[in-house]
Formats: sequence, C-alpha cells, structure tokens
Amino acid sequence: MKLRAAVHRRFTDEQGHRFVYAQPSAAILAIDANAARLLELFEGEGCEAELALRAAGVGDDGPRALRELVELGFVRPADERRVPAAELPPMPFPLATLVLNVTNKCNLSCTYCYEYGEDRLGPGRASKAPARMSDATARESIDFLFANAGERPVVSITFFGGETLLNVPAIQAAVAHAEAKAKSAGKRVHYSLTTNATLLEPELVEFLVAHRFGITISIDGDQRSQDRHRVFRSGAGSFDVIAPKIRYLVDRNRAARGRPIGARVTLTRDASSVLETYRYLVHELGFDEVGFAPVTADPSRDYALPSEAYERMLAEFATLAEDFVQATLRDEPHGFANLKDLLRELHAGVNKAHPCGAGLGLLGVSTAGELGLCHRFVESESHTVGDLESGIDEAARTAFLRAGHVDQKTECSTCFARPLCAGGCYHEAHVRFGEATRPNLHACEWIRGWTDLGLSAYARIAAGKPRYLSALEGS
Repeated sequence: MKLRAAVHRRFTDEQGHRFVYAQPSAAILAIDANAARLLELFEGEGCEAELALRAAGVGDDGPRALRELVELGFVRPADERRVPAAELPPMPFPLATLVLNVTNKCNLSCTYCYEYGEDRLGPGRASKAPARMSDATARESIDFLFANAGERPVVSITFFGGETLLNVPAIQAAVAHAEAKAKSAGKRVHYSLTTNATLLEPELVEFLVAHRFGITISIDGDQRSQDRHRVFRSGAGSFDVIAPKIRYLVDRNRAARGRPIGARVTLTRDASSVLETYRYLVHELGFDEVGFAPVTADPSRDYALPSEAYERMLAEFATLAEDFVQATLRDEPHGFANLKDLLRELHAGVNKAHPCGAGLGLLGVSTAGELGLCHRFVESESHTVGDLESGIDEAARTAFLRAGHVDQKTECSTCFARPLCAGGCYHEAHVRFGEATRPNLHACEWIRGWTDLGLSAYARIAAGKPRYLSALEGS
C-alpha cells in the first residue's frame, strides 16, 4: 500500500531526542530514529510501505514503528480522501468575552495608531458616534453579555479605547452592574483593560487592584523608544508622564497579589532590540510580562516592517526565547508573554479553526452600542454584526465565520503551523489585502520560524522541567 506522511514538523532537543508535531491533530510526540526515518521517506507524494521499510533499514522494529505512526494518524494511505471541511460549532455560539470600546478618543497621537491613522477601518477622529460610552450603554452591554453567555461559568469583560481611562465612569458603572449580575446568575467575571498609563491616578489604581483587573499598558520601552512614536498631540513625549504612574501601579498590585501587569510593545521599523526592551521593562519598570507585536500597517508607511525586518525580529525573539528557557530550567520566572502563550497552546494541543475568537466567542461594542467582530472592527460599517438593542445579526456573523474558517484558506493546507495560526489576524489581513478573511501571506515565514522556536523551547523544557508545562494546564 502506498502511504504518505501527514503535514508535520520534526525537531530535536539539545540531547538529540526526537519529536514530531503533527498538523492534523496538533499533537506532539516523542519518536525514535526508526519513526523519524519513516516519516522522512513518506513525505511528499509518499511511497509503498514495503519499499520504505527496506529503504529505511529499520530492521525488525520497522513494522511496529510504522503501525504506530498509522494508528496515530502521522502516516495515512496516499489515496485517502481529504477529511471534509470542518463545520462551525452549533450557532448561536455563546459569548465568552465582550470588549467595550468605552471611548473613541485618545489623549496621545501615536504615529502608528490604527485607530486614527491612515490604516483605520472606521471614521477615526471624524467618528459621528459618541465620544464616550454612556453609563447606560455600559450597563446594557453587561446585560447583553450575560444574556448571550449561555452556560459559561466565567465571562470576561475587556475595556478598550481610544484611551480607555478617558471614560472611567462607564468602566465603574459596568463593573458594579456586572458584580450584581454575576451574583444573581452564579457566574464569575474577569476584568481587563488596555491603557497608555497617562491617566493612572492613585484612586483609580486602587479601584483596578481591588477588582483584580488584568492590566496591559501600551509602551514601547525606555524613554527614547517610547517617545519616538508615542507622543502627545503637541509632539511632547509621554515617557516622563507614565513612568512614575507605572511604578506606582506595579507596587500596589504586587502588594495586593493582583494579576500580572503586562506591557504591550509595538515593533516598528526603527524599534530597539527586543531583548533590551524586555529587560528594561521588567527590571527597571517592574512589569510582570511583556508581549511584542509587529505594527499593523500598510507596507508603504515609513514605520512599517519591511520583509527583512521580520528576519531580524525572529532572531531577536530567538535570543529572548533562549533567555526564557534558561530561566525556566533554573526554576526562575520569566515574563516573555509571546513564548509563554505559545507553549501553553502547544501543550494543550490547540488546533484553531479561526485565528482568534473575533465574531465567535468575542465581540466588540462601540460607544453607540453597535457590535463589531472585535475591538479593532468597531465602527467599521462593513464588519458590523448587530447592536445591543436588536442583538447579534446571526446571518452576518455566520457568513463571516464560514468565510474565515481555516479550511477556506487553501494556502494554509500544507503549512505545519496551521493549528496555531489559522491564517492570522483578520484586521491585519484587511489592512494589507482589503479582505479580513484572507490569510496573512506576508507573515508566513515569520509564523513558521516562530513556531519552530516554540517547538524547540517546548522540547527542552519538557526534558528539563516538565512540571513547568504541567503548571500551564491550570493557568
């Protein structure tokens, strides 16, 4: 019988232990030399089983190794029909997270901002929607989330902007209402927000810490890095304003044993070293975690990342990943959020049909109460899926999810990183290609390289500190 290997990635750790990551199942398996040789022979168009066993020189253990590879789905008959395209989960799918864009205004004028810059999807500063969400709309948003969460025991509320903290009253109104709703519904609520930190006053910090907010601060690094792009409308840098506020927040949150405080760094063409930025944010400003994201921008922007910049970024991620692995092997904490999230997904066997929860378990709410696929699509007329008053437009929602399903992206079918990527960010696809459901082909090599880094880190940690991976199961 002619057999063919499923799409997969083979890799080894420093001691030469062999592993394989299978695209169809997102499973990671330790394999021996015989299995590795067979997988190599069955790649591409495949070959006859008997020929492969002879060519592999695997001896008496060959048939057993082959049988196990077939049983586990790593090798299949070459003429086997393609598995039918996956169906959407039963609709309407219950919501897990609602993102409240409590304001569409900002007190900074960051040069790369997708909200107000040339790459915006909505009207930006010319928006006709209210500048701030009313307290009534915030409470209505909470009612909507609870009404559409089904049997989920936990729901999440994220506050976003513009600059989120320009509308503290709506946040406080939503939290008070959510607390009451959760108590009567027997559910738990998690809160989070993203802020530029310019408005983090002590009284507000106490409120956020008391309600155990997960807080992400948009910051690009030290003073030089921060003030390069993240400036006030006057052109003045924001670093001197935010640095003492961040230190106060970190100290109060740590004293209260709150949830980790994270930094979110936007990587542009002229960004500083990833490793240096990480070390500054963690060791100087005290952040618990740091996540990095390439700027979402049309390639023509002067801050956009050219193709060669992705290679540099991957090399810098590799350096920081090594820092992470060494710290983990020493039983020391490390806050490289990108790698921690990737390891969690690899260990859980995550196999995505869609790149994220947008339009599925997550929706965004505009200041006027319109529903968007996520916070980045709020006020984008072509991506509206209803409103708080009339509810979700299930036909529009379902049509988008069908079009965005990874099985519709033929370019993804032969990529080993498909289970983790599923084609990439909808918003970036829209900015780059004018169509949200297209795969982000410009980033494919970057994604595959990053996944390789994650697999290598996973193998080394699995061999040296397996309990770290076990601990991720509950995080």
